Amino acid sequence: MRRLISFIVLLPATLQAQGWGSVGQPTEEVFSWGKWWTEPIFDGFWMAWTRATLAFFIFLFAFIAVMAVIEICRPGGDERVGVLGLTTTRGDRLFIGLLGSAYIFVAWFAIYGTTIPIALLLAVVWIIFCFWKV
Repeated sequence: MRRLISFIVLLPATLQAQGWGSVGQPTEEVFSWGKWWTEPIFDGFWMAWTRATLAFFIFLFAFIAVMAVIEICRPGGDERVGVLGLTTTRGDRLFIGLLGSAYIFVAWFAIYGTTIPIALLLAVVWIIFCFWKV
């Protein structure tokens, strides 16, 4: 009985010493690029627009706009047979490149976690390869 009483009396001090007393308390805000990159831009909006999602959609629409300008300047799609043995156009190569990049990112997240600079480099190399050899 004496052990139980001493356990109950010392439990709050033990939890406080381990840091459990500050759970739920506001902490000091420290600037972090990871948090800045992924925190919502607009409050109360229907979609969680972060700087990362905004950059992705800007890149995607810019890529499509560049492809449209190239198609206007040189129509026909620039068909060729690449290393995959398929007859592909510029649009096909863009689709294969973006789809492969998505698989690269998913595999990278599954294996290594959220450190993405190397995955981004691999995806850019893959897209360059697709436009060059596929």
